Amino acid sequence: MPELEKQLDVYKRMIDIARDLASTLDLDILLDRIAQAAADITEAEAASIILYDDAARELYFQVATNIDEPTLRGLAVPLEGSIAGWIVVNRKPVRIRDVHNDPRHFATIEETTRYKTQSLLGVPLITKDKVIGVLEVLNKNTGEFNDIDENLLSVLGAQAAVAIENARLFQQSDLIAEFVHELRTPLASIGTSTYLLLRPEISLEQREQMIRNIYSETLRLNTLASSFLDLARLESGRVQFRIEKVDLKPLLIECQQVMQSKADESLVSIALDVADSFSQVPVDREKMRQVVLNLLSNAIKYNVTNGKVIISARKNKKEWTLAVKDTGLGIPADAMPNLFQKFFRVRGTEKSIPGTGLGLSICKQIVSGHGGSIEVQSKVGEGTTFTLHMPIT
Repeated sequence: MPELEKQLDVYKRMIDIARDLASTLDLDILLDRIAQAAADITEAEAASIILYDDAARELYFQVATNIDEPTLRGLAVPLEGSIAGWIVVNRKPVRIRDVHNDPRHFATIEETTRYKTQSLLGVPLITKDKVIGVLEVLNKNTGEFNDIDENLLSVLGAQAAVAIENARLFQQSDLIAEFVHELRTPLASIGTSTYLLLRPEISLEQREQMIRNIYSETLRLNTLASSFLDLARLESGRVQFRIEKVDLKPLLIECQQVMQSKADESLVSIALDVADSFSQVPVDREKMRQVVLNLLSNAIKYNVTNGKVIISARKNKKEWTLAVKDTGLGIPADAMPNLFQKFFRVRGTEKSIPGTGLGLSICKQIVSGHGGSIEVQSKVGEGTTFTLHMPIT
């Protein structure tokens, strides 16, 4: 009887999970819930979701429980030479007592995550006859994975595949709709300028101005498209964070040098407040460089003549922080909650200051991918400070 009651509890849990998945359209939240539910119903130590990019024929980790996710997210897994790859190709579940005795085991995962896997149960995520990934549970708490576990995980996998696909379509359509909306303004400007250039009564001076407008809007479109692609990749989770020990001060000096000419044009000074003894920090160097350049660019653009920008870094036992402070225009209080939303621009700056409204969204995605957070303090007329709080390990 206790065994029957236990099974009934599990099936009730499955109904609750199905209802929960159907009501969630945020992909990150959805994947976390699927992984946690998988570990719960199979009584496993951990669970992970590995998504499949059919166009690139590549697998990549998206989420895992009890494992350092920022390091894991986006980690590529070969289609051939991995258990997950075998599941995708053969579209069949796999149950393994000891992965170390299986030739398909991709040992790099253990080396990267420092998580020792013994037993494994994996099922394909299939929707509309298309494999979109693999759901795996690792290390059964007691005993071995059995037929019941496989059946339950297969049912969850079927529900999860539909939910993931729906969330992806929603996310994609939402992002594309916003992108298309943002394209209208520069395209309209180019169209108007082109039409006016065809008018015979336009003077030479006016023609030159129209050509400058077309050039400026073309550059804007190019920047918008590049930023949009960066953000789309980050939101999809397909970007792998290659964490390594990095000397922070040389990186900040490099960023300062890149932005110096732009600062000189705006009559803005850039100062660095980082001790020479500042030790190495664990980051993806190129992505952190992108964050710093974005924050520096904003600090210069929204500054005042003869304004200042100060980049400072501090460290304690729990975290290291990086702050970019400016003496610029400041941000109105009503705009603060929306700063990190896609395509958001502070009212009154859209026409006078160039930008895509994607820079801060990209920064937040990158910082979150490192397991950190970003905060902002600002006062109109006095300036703004963006501060990154980053994990020490």
